[in-house]
Amino acid sequence: MTNLLSHEQKVELIKRGFSRRSMGRLGLLLGAGSSLPFFNEPALAQLSNIGRISADAVKINANENPMGPCPEAAEAIHSVVQKGGRYLYEETFDFSKTLADQEGVKPNYVMPFAGSSDPLHRAVLAFTSPTKPLVMGDPGYEAGQRAAAFIGSKVITVPLTKTYAHDVKAMVAASPDAGVFYICNPNNPTGTITKKSDIEWLVANKPAGSILLLDEAYIHLSGEAFGTDLVAADKDVIVLRTFSKLYGMAGLRAGAAIGRPDLLSKIQHYGAGALPVTGMIGAHASLKVKTLVPERRKIIADIRNDTFDWMTKKNYSFVPSVSNKFMVDVKRPGQEVVKAMAAEKVYIGRVWKAWPTHVRVSVGTKEEMAKFKVAFEKVMA
Repeated sequence: MTNLLSHEQKVELIKRGFSRRSMGRLGLLLGAGSSLPFFNEPALAQLSNIGRISADAVKINANENPMGPCPEAAEAIHSVVQKGGRYLYEETFDFSKTLADQEGVKPNYVMPFAGSSDPLHRAVLAFTSPTKPLVMGDPGYEAGQRAAAFIGSKVITVPLTKTYAHDVKAMVAASPDAGVFYICNPNNPTGTITKKSDIEWLVANKPAGSILLLDEAYIHLSGEAFGTDLVAADKDVIVLRTFSKLYGMAGLRAGAAIGRPDLLSKIQHYGAGALPVTGMIGAHASLKVKTLVPERRKIIADIRNDTFDWMTKKNYSFVPSVSNKFMVDVKRPGQEVVKAMAAEKVYIGRVWKAWPTHVRVSVGTKEEMAKFKVAFEKVMA
């Protein structure tokens, strides 16, 4: 597989400390076109995929938005379906241009993707190696560390602080040779915020040659400041965005990586191909609805806070979240509760190794959370 790599690529990989086997895997990725092979490995299957469930079941396990796309996006998607026989690259360009304008960056600082998982994986492949670790919070979203494991890169996990934020000083101290510092903000699975000042500190104090991969999949739900001003200032930062969460387009697939063109060029080689025009036009339409973000943020927050009020009255222990999911301490092996809830036709999220007695719960509709309360009280009793 190393024959798929150019001489210059092989030299670069040797400098990054890759073995011949790891170079072969990277060669495989470069030759794979639009797919990344480890997406299909059994261990990397979507953990939220539970198959078909009954119509009266509650599915609050995957941080999805049951509201779906806004009416404007749905109308735009419907109108473009009959044109789906063409690639319609112009729709992708229009989406990128509008997103760039709103984020205060130049158009070539935005690279569109079908969601944000793809660029997350690509960044890990491009910037980590056996001698350039991935450093991340624990518990945290695991996709990046799986990509690192595929190519033989070292992964360093750093416990969250007592306030459930990323411990940026400990992360920087963890490796003087780090390739990527990964922060999901708000964090997945805890739904908690790392302050902008802490993120700025990390960028100012991280090792030379490393990047901050700032995953803002849930940022619109929090009302916190975006990190794209760091990109506009030409820092070593790539920001990830998705339309799967607040915008309700998880199944339609739209997202972007926002960063300096020289950083984006390094992730570009790990895939190719046109993007789904339905996702691109739906995302573009969503961006143009000025009231969408604040309205949906309030709807989700009201349901979340109502659930928290109930849990507080019942003396259940949970992590305060500003997102569309939260962690609850069930005081026993979390997987037992996940299975027991499924028996009640309420499907909640998974368990993280770092917190074995916690389970993640996504925020559903008001009616879904009412069913969650009934089932959870029964299971906890």
